[in-house]
Amino acid sequence: MIEMEVDASALKALGAALGAEADGKKLRRDLAKEMRGALQPAAAAAKSSIMSMASSGLYSTGTPLRATIARGVKAEARLTGRSTGARVKATKKGMPREFANAPKRTNSAKGWRRRVFRSDTWVAQMGRPDWFDQPMEQSAPEARAAVVRAMGAAARRITRRV
Repeated sequence: MIEMEVDASALKALGAALGAEADGKKLRRDLAKEMRGALQPAAAAAKSSIMSMASSGLYSTGTPLRATIARGVKAEARLTGRSTGARVKATKKGMPREFANAPKRTNSAKGWRRRVFRSDTWVAQMGRPDWFDQPMEQSAPEARAAVVRAMGAAARRITRRV
């Protein structure tokens, strides 16, 4: 999986400045919102990519795999803690049929193995390799520039108030 991140030390320094500011919570919330907004096109491209994965098989009354994976693709921005940064993630929460690693397995060229329903036979199944990686690589320069612009706007906002 590919993560797009901006220099963590710059974000930590900006977060410290926001904390020292009297209106730090609002500034922090606005910056995080702008950073998530900058990553939304990349998240939308990944969602579109997984939804275009071929589907075959019998009709199931369960939760559709592709739609569940797409629902779990989120843009995230954190300004504090160890995972400081802005990234697009494909979460494992809520995956259907006990298939917790669905985002990772469908993105892998190796695929996964599963048992055939009501049988002792196992089969190899393929997803759509690079459904997540490819849109992230294509969106990385624009997303990184948008996140840097959002950080610059927040820094200018702080300097005007200080």
